[in-house]
Amino acid sequence: MSGQSLLVPGELSPVRSVPGNIRRPEYVGKPMPTPYTGPEVQSAETIEAMRIAGRIAARAMEEAAKHIAPGVTTDELDRVAHEFMCDHGAYPSTLGYRGFPKSLCSSLNEVICHGIPDSTVLKDGDIVNLDVTAYIGGVHGDNNATYLCGEVDEESRLLVERTREALNRAIKAVKPGRQINVIGRVIESYAKRFGYGVVRDFTGHGINSSFHSGLIVPHYDSPHATTVIEPGMTFTIEPMLTLGTHEYDMWEDGWTVVTKDRKRTAQFEHTLAVTDSGAEILTLP
Repeated sequence: MSGQSLLVPGELSPVRSVPGNIRRPEYVGKPMPTPYTGPEVQSAETIEAMRIAGRIAARAMEEAAKHIAPGVTTDELDRVAHEFMCDHGAYPSTLGYRGFPKSLCSSLNEVICHGIPDSTVLKDGDIVNLDVTAYIGGVHGDNNATYLCGEVDEESRLLVERTREALNRAIKAVKPGRQINVIGRVIESYAKRFGYGVVRDFTGHGINSSFHSGLIVPHYDSPHATTVIEPGMTFTIEPMLTLGTHEYDMWEDGWTVVTKDRKRTAQFEHTLAVTDSGAEILTLP
């Protein structure tokens, strides 16, 4: 792996504005969201609305990813995704969620998740995860992917490729009647083939009108994840694989999670709706 320097926090730009006519999630301006008390199985109307939210989130992420290149700041990637979502009538779900100050998460190299876009400049050889969620029509669509910046070393490139494959395998394992721990079992068994760590403390989650419904989707084989998958359930799968330990540290900002050994990590995510025979990906551009 390339011997690049470890990340340090950069400078934050001012909070970006959202047009007043765009509907806000209920948690904006509050310290935390109101706990979700509704069902995990959603109506056809809710799922259709989530297709729209998911498509906008996927396209916003795709648009921001076009700008990944050495010399570009993570704040610039945030600007691109923010403007795309607002231009399409969607609110960037992360903006103001529990005080998060930006419209996407940008997690580079050793950052597992929840990196805050700032003045950090992308370097040749970085791997860059973008996590984008859009809120429109009263529902959220959430996705992320890890991208290569310039010429990336083979070890990192394979980590990214295999993390994407872990997500794909997990999606194929989703079937009504199975327990939700089948997802983590598939991811963990695949990751172990390459000696990768599987992050345990950050998980997939139920999603609908709530950003995080309370349903937990572990990415390892948890004996406690016994919820039975049903048609109409909507949730994310978002495996985080590491070149070393699954243990982590958190920066003083209370958001940025880095691997304890500072080795690289990659992540991919889709929002899904369970069908009678499997899963539909709602976050496709």
